[in-house]
Amino acid sequence: MARYTGPKTKIARKFGEAIFGDDKSFEKRNYPPGQHGANKRRGKKSEYAIQLMEKQKAKYTYGILERQFRGLFKKATASQGITGEVLLQLCESRLDNVVYRMGISPSRSGARQLVSHRHITVNGELVNIPSYNLKAGDVVAVREKSKSLEAIDKSLSNSSQVYEWITWNNETKQGTYVSVPARIQIPENINEQFIVELYSK
Repeated sequence: MARYTGPKTKIARKFGEAIFGDDKSFEKRNYPPGQHGANKRRGKKSEYAIQLMEKQKAKYTYGILERQFRGLFKKATASQGITGEVLLQLCESRLDNVVYRMGISPSRSGARQLVSHRHITVNGELVNIPSYNLKAGDVVAVREKSKSLEAIDKSLSNSSQVYEWITWNNETKQGTYVSVPARIQIPENINEQFIVELYSK
């Protein structure tokens, strides 16, 4: 499956924020890549460029390709509620994202790998589709055979984030996707309205 596997710091520098998590290289050079990167006199961006950049930031943040992302947007448009808000909620409801939020993996790409390598169960059933859409009340757990994995233990011991819409039990290594998060609860710095405007053209 096609995925971006290039240098992550370069992408983070492009957006001016560490979208892939803590990044020491980004902290040293937090200006855009390229020979004119540190030049503050760059031209003013067009409205389209700003909207496109916001969409790309969302796609890189959640690790979703264009076709999938467009599909999520269509689903959000057909749903009741504010389109941009529903779009982010659909991104947050993906299994790989929830595995990351629960602290089972320190990154979304790592969470995607755990899911596709059959280490995660949903309501007691093995699920190996990272884009699997969770519903409120679904129970996500580490597969019995995988509970002793060092990478999972290390990630859980370093995890300190708590999200109101997710519960997690370190003893049983399982948690519940309690509810769909409200926009105010989603910590990602994404202006979803720009994405809606871009796709609506």
